Amino acid sequence: MDENREAGRRAGAPLLPPHMPALMVVLTGVTGLVEAVSLLALGPAFTAMQTGNVLFVAFGAAGAGRLETLAPGVSLAAFVVGVVGGSHLESVSEIRGRRWFVIGLLAEAGLILIAAGIGWGLAPQYGSPTVRHLAAMVVLALAMGLRNTTIMRANVPGVPTTLVTRSMTAFIGASAMGRENIYGYRTAGWKLRGLSVLAMFAGGFLGALMLRAGCTVGRLLLPAAVTVLVVGLLYRGQPALHTDQTPGREKPG
Repeated sequence: MDENREAGRRAGAPLLPPHMPALMVVLTGVTGLVEAVSLLALGPAFTAMQTGNVLFVAFGAAGAGRLETLAPGVSLAAFVVGVVGGSHLESVSEIRGRRWFVIGLLAEAGLILIAAGIGWGLAPQYGSPTVRHLAAMVVLALAMGLRNTTIMRANVPGVPTTLVTRSMTAFIGASAMGRENIYGYRTAGWKLRGLSVLAMFAGGFLGALMLRAGCTVGRLLLPAAVTVLVVGLLYRGQPALHTDQTPGREKPG
C-alpha cells in the first residue's frame, strides 16, 4: 500500500476500490435506460428519480394538468419498500461479513430480470397502464429503491447513479463558465461528474431509440439487467467495501 493510501487510512478517509467510479458511471447509464422504459413504456412515472413522482402525485391531487396519479403513486410506494429492503439487506450482509455491495447489485439485476420477464412480449404503452405494465413498474421501482440504498452506502462523490442534478451543477460550476475551483476544475472528480451526465443521457437515448425501434418492454429491460449483473460480477474482483469505510458513515462504538 502506498503512502497516500496509508495516510488516508490513518486519517479515517474512505478507501474506494480503484475501478469503482467507472462502474458507477455505467450504472448511471443503466438508470437512464430504466427511466426511459418506466416513463415512456410503462407509466408515465419514474422508478429511480422519485422527485418526479412526488410532483406528479402532488399535481394530480390538485387536479392540475390532468395528470394520472396511479402509476407515480404505485412506483413511489414500491420504491419505499425497495429502500427498506435494501437497508435490511445491507445491514444483515455487513453483520455476516458478506460483500453487501455485490449482493445489492446482484439483487437489483435479479429484480430487473423479473421485470423483463413480466414485460416479455408486452407492448409499450404511455398512459393508462395495464396490470402487467404496473407490475413491471413495481418490480423496477423495488430494484431502484434497492439501488439507491446500495449507492448511498458506497457514496462515491459526484456519481449518485440515479440523478445528475448535483453532478451537473458541480461540473458546470467548475467549468470555464462557472470558474468555481472548489469543485476541482479539470481534476478526475470533475471529469467523472461530466461522464455521469453523459452516461445518463446515453442510457435514456438508447432506451428511447429501442422504444422507437418497436422493442417490447422485456427486450427494453434485458440490457439493463445484464449490465447490472456484469457490474456486480466485475466488482467481486475488487477489494471488499465495508459500511464503516464509506464516506459519511461513522464507525460503531
